[in-house]
Amino acid sequence: MLRLLGRALRTLYGVCAMAAFLLVVVIASVAALVVPRLEWRRSLTHRLARIALAILGLRVTVTGLENLPEGSCVVAANHSSYVDGVVLTAILPPRFSFVIKREAADMPFVGLLLRRIGSEFVDRNDHGGRQRGARRLIKRAEQGHSLVFFPEGTFDEHVGLKRFHVGAFIAAVRGGIPVVPTVIHGARRAMPSKALLVRPGRIAVEFLAPLPTDGEKPDALREAARRLILERLDEPDLAPTARTRGD
Repeated sequence: MLRLLGRALRTLYGVCAMAAFLLVVVIASVAALVVPRLEWRRSLTHRLARIALAILGLRVTVTGLENLPEGSCVVAANHSSYVDGVVLTAILPPRFSFVIKREAADMPFVGLLLRRIGSEFVDRNDHGGRQRGARRLIKRAEQGHSLVFFPEGTFDEHVGLKRFHVGAFIAAVRGGIPVVPTVIHGARRAMPSKALLVRPGRIAVEFLAPLPTDGEKPDALREAARRLILERLDEPDLAPTARTRGD
């Protein structure tokens, strides 16, 4: 009986927390429409992301912030949950632009918010759109913008680190900016694939030492970043022999 009561209370908390979180998303989306300057919109979203994490009962610890260069860089992180983006939005300085799959642009409120804070969208299902997106990201990197990538491209119910797409590393090499491998622990437990509610708990984020891009090839840089993340991530390798070129 007590176990059933505890489960019911946890579910009720989860529903209320998710409702409050969605309200924060709506508020952020509306605010993003009226706030005139991009840097102001990003700063506001940064603060609201911190509030959202508190509402969801997620306590985030961060190590390695000193590894983020003062100048431009590419952050490449593992991806296991919808909360990954919220966590990094709350942690990273507002100067970072997130690179996100094209489908997210059409999500109610979320898509509007992402567009208004300067996110970059990549259509992985359309070859022409993928090429245009790659050229746009390379140009952003060459202009000195800092970018956040989830090189796996997606996540699902399979626990482990998938192979990395190479786009983030092409942009970094072409832009001459370092790559900061980033490890997110605990997000999968907090909100697994297909889960509707967030489970309160701890999430830890590690920013590893930056990888220089001078003289590096994108494929080699991709493998180096992935290997470093895998060494720190307590999950299996889902692509033990994957060394796919140009993808």
